[in-house]
Amino acid sequence: MTGWDTLVQAEDLARALGRDDVAVVDCRFSLADPQAGERAYAQAHVPGAVYAHLDRDLSDHSKQGQGRHPWPEAADFTAKLGAWGIGPQTQVVAYDDADGAYAARFWFLLQALGHRRAAVLDGGWARWNALGLPVETDIRTPVRTDYEAEFDADRLLDAVRVQAHLDAGGLLVDARAAERFRGETEPLDRVAGHVLGARNRPYALNLADGRFKPRERLAQEFRELLRDSDPREMVAMCGSGVTACHHLLAMAYAALPGAKLFTGSWSGWISDPKRPVATGPE
Repeated sequence: MTGWDTLVQAEDLARALGRDDVAVVDCRFSLADPQAGERAYAQAHVPGAVYAHLDRDLSDHSKQGQGRHPWPEAADFTAKLGAWGIGPQTQVVAYDDADGAYAARFWFLLQALGHRRAAVLDGGWARWNALGLPVETDIRTPVRTDYEAEFDADRLLDAVRVQAHLDAGGLLVDARAAERFRGETEPLDRVAGHVLGARNRPYALNLADGRFKPRERLAQEFRELLRDSDPREMVAMCGSGVTACHHLLAMAYAALPGAKLFTGSWSGWISDPKRPVATGPE
């Protein structure tokens, strides 16, 4: 089986179920009801899938001032991977029941560890069910393994490094909806607006009919956004470092890999009231 490193189609994953080298991770989550995803997982999931909770497993809430979903420590995250039976050579497929953003967070956590055999299920849980593919309610106990790795610090920026990036003329792209970027509404964070100097591309633009756009179209759209910038010099942000990963996945799928993440994103930026806030369009 050729490794999947960005997206995988439901039909292809269905044929690979049961392989020892494939692990499936259910990342369903709701900001409005943080336990909804885990309840849904218990009711039905892709056969063999383990469950990863955004708050408990993919964030570290012991950290202060780093946004609503602080990036976890490598040792903590790799310990969870090992407990889920995921090793450095495992082919991992993540999915959610929204638009792929929570699964993309899991994907980029693995990418930042240097784990290349990781992909997001295109169309997620909705398409899996629409195709009538198998589901199960049993919660299996994975065979624990070891996983040792460190995150690539060059791809993970804090607010200080983001400001330096902007000061040097770097590109910062905010994945939030346009009205949030402009500061017209803010349903989640205490301050509305955006980082001065950021540009806006809502991550929903990566999708068409619930699936990622064709790679050629994404490549064209991101090249227009990048202009003359190297994709490896772009930094993506959002509200808390989750939906920005959707851009990183879309760019990698479009053969424009290597962009970076502002881990704390908007909620981390505004943790210091001295940082500048802009409103209105770019």
